[in-house]
Amino acid sequence: MTLSIRPRALLAAAALALVAAMPAAAVPVDGVVLAPHRAVYDLKLLKSSGSRGLASVRGRILYDFSGNACDGYDLKFRQLSELDSGEGKTVLSDLNSTTWEDAEAKAFRFSSQNRMNDRAADAVNGEAERRAKAVSINLTKPKHKALKMPGNAVFPTEHMRRIIAAARAGQTMLELPVYDGSETGEKLYNTFTLIGKAIGPGEKPPTDAAAKVPALAALTRWPVTISYFDQRADSEIRKGEQTPAYVIGFELYENGISRKLVLDYSDFTIEGDMTSLEMKKDKPCK
Repeated sequence: MTLSIRPRALLAAAALALVAAMPAAAVPVDGVVLAPHRAVYDLKLLKSSGSRGLASVRGRILYDFSGNACDGYDLKFRQLSELDSGEGKTVLSDLNSTTWEDAEAKAFRFSSQNRMNDRAADAVNGEAERRAKAVSINLTKPKHKALKMPGNAVFPTEHMRRIIAAARAGQTMLELPVYDGSETGEKLYNTFTLIGKAIGPGEKPPTDAAAKVPALAALTRWPVTISYFDQRADSEIRKGEQTPAYVIGFELYENGISRKLVLDYSDFTIEGDMTSLEMKKDKPCK
């Protein structure tokens, strides 16, 4: 058995689960107001099975959002992961990513670098623009390339806003194609989201870093599970025959903060425990 894991997929999963946030100073049309914050999540192996299972996982995610509804939303993301196959093979992955998305979800910029065992592995850089009938992508790394995605594709922040809006409306399911610049920048995922029963203010008090932020105790949160499927196999998704590329689970507060992160890659599952949470000051529009 060889150690097999896609660090870019880890980045995509975590970045989507830990949504880019909006400042409370601006209220979007859908009424979803997300809080700017800085969070740290410690990673560990929850379970492992199959031929591509792992013996252990250690790591950390640093998630830092800033911006406003006038200038757009900036996200700085870093993930360090040490993956041990149990056969003397260990991979150290260091992922750095920055993204920007405008308030109207019409423009998205992304840049990421990945180092494997202290060696440069890959880099992705590009931008996306929503037009009348399609989303236009312009990549500069790993190579110059122009491509188009379906017009109904959403970017990460817009995706999470829609999940929260659906949860508030009492919906339990949501299907959307998501483009986040992951892999080589040419990947589009179809997503299927399940939204569980609301956890009201004061119910099931958290014991992680969220417990140290009094404001969260007054907010509703929902258990959410998102399955990511390769867009090219859409017909199989509708038939229920395709296995998702990965599944993420988390508890999502109505202000966009996530806790109890779980990344499921079929052969192994990684748990992310929130160990630090800092609420950042709003930066009002000029």
